Amino acid sequence: MKFVIASDLHGSAYYTKKLIERYRAEEADRLVLLGDIYNHGPRNPLPEGYAPMEVAAELNPLVKELIVVKGNCDSDVDTLISDFEFVSEAVLCVGKRTVFLQHGDRFSIQNLPKNCGDAFVYGHYHTGFLKEKDGVIVVNCGSVSLPKEGTARSYVLLDEAGFTLKDLDGNALGHKQF
Repeated sequence: MKFVIASDLHGSAYYTKKLIERYRAEEADRLVLLGDIYNHGPRNPLPEGYAPMEVAAELNPLVKELIVVKGNCDSDVDTLISDFEFVSEAVLCVGKRTVFLQHGDRFSIQNLPKNCGDAFVYGHYHTGFLKEKDGVIVVNCGSVSLPKEGTARSYVLLDEAGFTLKDLDGNALGHKQF
């Protein structure tokens, strides 16, 4: 299977549409969203095209293709406009590898989950990277709508070969093999 993994849409209909275009262009099987879907959060500026209801309208038709992890800016009321469930964390099996997914507000490269398997993928910090720590591949997919620290608007492509960090134009920014 092939997965597109993204995080921190923060209610931007404009960048949600761009992400869905990339998801289709990548011909992925599933779109994984690692939280902060609708709300911009108190410390963030409003992203371009801020329209949470439009984000829901874009994502709801993909309900059978989505895995959505709850972020710190997601609330129970968000489920009222969503045809999909928010889960606190998830695990993907990719070939013989296991990949632990969480928003990043509880776990990070400094605090890996005890049972993270071969890889841990998160968002929350809005800075995309591919690293390794203690034999675990650690990936931050960055932010689609509000990147920080001069990083690109980014997402991650995951398949049996490993992880590729890409910008929203589809350009590879880095690769980490299993």
